[in-house]
Amino acid sequence: MNSGDTAFVLVSAALVFIMTPGLGFFYGGLGRRKNVINNIMGSAFIMGLCIVMWVIFGYSLAFTGNTFGIIGSFKDAFLVNVGFSDPSPYASTIPSLAFVAFQMMFALITPAIITGAVAGRMRFKALFLFIAFWSIIVYYPLAHMVWGDGGILGGAGLGSVDFAGGNVVHISSGVSGLVLCMVLGRRQGYEHTSYRIHNVPFVFLGMALLWFGWFGFNAGSALAANELAAHAFMTTALATASGLLSWLAIDVVLGRKPSLISACTGVVVGLVAITPGAGFVPVWSALIIGGTAGVVCYFGITIVKKRIKIDDSLDAFGCHGIGGIWGGLMTGVFANPAINEVATPGLIYGEFRQFGAQVVSILVSIAVAAIGTLICAGLVKAFTAIRVSKRDELVGLDISQHGENAYPSFNGLD
Repeated sequence: MNSGDTAFVLVSAALVFIMTPGLGFFYGGLGRRKNVINNIMGSAFIMGLCIVMWVIFGYSLAFTGNTFGIIGSFKDAFLVNVGFSDPSPYASTIPSLAFVAFQMMFALITPAIITGAVAGRMRFKALFLFIAFWSIIVYYPLAHMVWGDGGILGGAGLGSVDFAGGNVVHISSGVSGLVLCMVLGRRQGYEHTSYRIHNVPFVFLGMALLWFGWFGFNAGSALAANELAAHAFMTTALATASGLLSWLAIDVVLGRKPSLISACTGVVVGLVAITPGAGFVPVWSALIIGGTAGVVCYFGITIVKKRIKIDDSLDAFGCHGIGGIWGGLMTGVFANPAINEVATPGLIYGEFRQFGAQVVSILVSIAVAAIGTLICAGLVKAFTAIRVSKRDELVGLDISQHGENAYPSFNGLD
């Protein structure tokens, strides 16, 4: 094992961890004032629940053993067989516990993304149960299928590639958020009330923490302090900058004033889009991937969402679902085995195999997330009502669900 690689992966794990409270600030700022605690709490409780679940059985189900290429086993439940000095079967230069820790942080941030789709109307008890069920039914199987040894979508099966979570993190959470917000229905007054962002500085703080942590998210997925990590770092930086600029450019072209919210949204979209291909595509292509993702997601959020009238409260699907799908497709276009031999040449090199594998893996991920979400919602309904009452929604979820007020001097319902 290598101490430098181990240190790099552990630091990367810490960077990924900070993304979850960062997302809490991002969602907290985007939502209404009466729901800011509830929006942040959607990330906060996951930091406890999903770490405990990961140690008890999550890691084992995702990365230990193989059952039909779909799920692992309980062999390493409670990490009983994970020795502190054993090299990881997924990266021989780092100890198994370093890999466990790194992947644990992915198991936190992924379900936290879903909470943005249902902001302002889902009972906290129901959300808690849903995330627990969803981690078991959707996240652990999908992580195994894409990244696990023998998974049906990875190298041993279909041959699709997902460097840091386009399928596993963003498509799964984005699609699940879309399905869950359809199950819940629209917020009270959705068609007649203008949307109000209550704290723009919170949004910027959340974006900054997300971008900062995302370098660990993508570069750390090389699982070593090497040239591939440096490559992923640079593709991440360039795609994100490109997404930011493209979103602002659209505002200007359409005659709107360039806003800080637009800049922050463009950053997130660029980060999402480059995630599946960060360690597979050339650096120059990141400029295209991030820039085009800004256009595609802008269209999805501002036009498609309004026409189909789905209340994806904080655009979890618009940013993560659409951005993840686009990034996965672009990985199939630009993948270059000279950068990472795990991939085969993309469409621009005259070959279709990798692109085809990406399309199939995306469709499978969408199906797993959508069907799994419906199952999870059904299970939750067996225990508790899934949506707050009309009165509780109008009062605000901070008071009705948590008995707290983020701004004690404020008594209105804004």
